[in-house]
Amino acid sequence: MKKPLLQFTSKGIYCDRANVYLDPWKPVEKAIISHGHADHSRWGHKQYITHWRNVPIIKHRLGEINVVGKEWGETFSVNGVKFSLHPAGHIIGSSQIRVEHKGEVWVFTGDYKIEDDGLTTPYELVKCHTFITECTFGLPAFQWRPQAEVFQDINNWWTQNKAEGKTSVLFGYSLGKAQRLIKHLDTSIGKIYTHGAVENMTHVIRPLANLPTTHLITKETKKQELLGNIVVAPPSAHGSTWIRKMVPYVTASASGWMAFRGAPRRRAIDKGFVLSDHCDWNGLLDTIRATGAEKVICTHGYTDVFSKYLGELGYDARTENTQYEGELTENNTEEQEKSEME
Repeated sequence: MKKPLLQFTSKGIYCDRANVYLDPWKPVEKAIISHGHADHSRWGHKQYITHWRNVPIIKHRLGEINVVGKEWGETFSVNGVKFSLHPAGHIIGSSQIRVEHKGEVWVFTGDYKIEDDGLTTPYELVKCHTFITECTFGLPAFQWRPQAEVFQDINNWWTQNKAEGKTSVLFGYSLGKAQRLIKHLDTSIGKIYTHGAVENMTHVIRPLANLPTTHLITKETKKQELLGNIVVAPPSAHGSTWIRKMVPYVTASASGWMAFRGAPRRRAIDKGFVLSDHCDWNGLLDTIRATGAEKVICTHGYTDVFSKYLGELGYDARTENTQYEGELTENNTEEQEKSEME
């Protein structure tokens, strides 16, 4: 029986013919990396291949590694298998990985979103026979509002807090979400201050994107300087001694999980803004339809529900276990963000 072009193994997604892994979670000889989040780009591989915009990001996280940067759509062959990277629209430098051999095409999305966020290279549709998709938010309950409306709400919230003489503290993951927030905050309202993990990553990304000025919070930063301004911080900063400097402050989180009723209360924050770097339910379905794929493999998120629905639509759909986590929870990011402070 013919082996599939890509297989799911204990180390990661494997192309046997090329002896190449896609986003492996255990050390391997050669790894093609979709993007810089910690669950997709891990330490220990002998060679990394990724988009050139992702190179400084993973070097910042992993140290000095053997990495080659590629351009969008640049084809490179390994033992007769053709690989290329295409924009995933998830975060800066995020790629879908296209794999072709003898006319058979597979696409591995990593993580992706189809709304143009004005910062990341927009998602590119890639036709294929087999589509390996995340489904982090693969439930009908997840329906995103247009980004412009969400940022209008965020800036109005900031304006109101400033009028009340309070500091606005906005939580978002230090790679991707934080820079998206910074990009669209209205600096006519006030200054943008940052937590160290956010500032360090933003410093890496500045040469790749047009971002407004930010101010790092240090031991010398006075409480009075922060009043009326906004602070962008990782979720792990919530409840820490660091945040005491912000008093009086109001907190908010920007995440797809804020779509759940009661999510802000459960996380002990004052306000939730529904803003995700992943597709919502309709985004996933529209994308899969547009690829023309007959086979769909769901790797992380609401895999069982989503693959079952795809089956009802007539797709050859199944799930596969991976160590990808989608939009991470606060607990999962704490150690990751501590490492970014080093």
